[in-house]
Amino acid sequence: MDGPYHDLPPPQRSNELGLAPNLGRGPQWGHHCAQRVINLLFPPQCPLSDAPVRDHGTFAPAAWAQMQLLAPPWCAGCGLPFAYEEMAMPLCAACAAPDRYAENLTGAGRLTQLRAALHYDEAAAPAILRLKYADRADGVAAFGRLMAQAGRDILARGGVLVPVPLHRGRLRQRRYNQAGLLAAALARRSGRLLDPALLVRTRATPMQKGASRSGRMQNVAGAFAVRAGRIVKGKRVILVDDVLTTGATLLACARPLRRAGATAVSAITLARVVKPDQNAI
Repeated sequence: MDGPYHDLPPPQRSNELGLAPNLGRGPQWGHHCAQRVINLLFPPQCPLSDAPVRDHGTFAPAAWAQMQLLAPPWCAGCGLPFAYEEMAMPLCAACAAPDRYAENLTGAGRLTQLRAALHYDEAAAPAILRLKYADRADGVAAFGRLMAQAGRDILARGGVLVPVPLHRGRLRQRRYNQAGLLAAALARRSGRLLDPALLVRTRATPMQKGASRSGRMQNVAGAFAVRAGRIVKGKRVILVDDVLTTGATLLACARPLRRAGATAVSAITLARVVKPDQNAI
């Protein structure tokens, strides 16, 4: 069975649209026929490996087996994976001292919580880079499922989903915002409200790849703002992005939301860079 459907009961395994096997002649039957036509014209391929699969948005078993899902035990604050369960200290060292650790992601004026679905490694990177730069959005629905599972504790508290915005120049060049696609998939999966225009990127920023943490922080400092006329005070906001590297971009998004009165600013990302020494806590 193509992942990630291995944990679903048999009646839900029919295809990406969640259609039951006995479709009859109602609206679902029409969707089923349309999906079959699409599959004939554009044969489904695994977003990770390009191997043929049954339906769009599903993973080939061999590729799925290479994915490293992030799951508890992890830091209750930033989601950093722990090497073993430690009930006496549910927070990592950074989150336990939010006001004294310069590189911390959570705490006063920062993020409330953070969760990521995948370890950003050689297995996950190709699919994410294809989504980001090569119009390969066929895995977005499945990614939304993974993100909903990883961020279920954040989503359970409520809040509006807000994708990290692109600058209008880069959006024209790329034609879509990958964070927006992921946020829409997460909204469909979780039932949470989506506001793709709540935040704006006020200036173009250099590409972050290869920059140090301090360089990344400097690149995005003051680059985001709450859109004029939007009311944030008293709201819970859940930022959505593709990859967490240092957290510089998410922190830069959180600051104007906090200043505007958001009661909580959490984040859910598809993947996270975890250094070899980070998860040995």
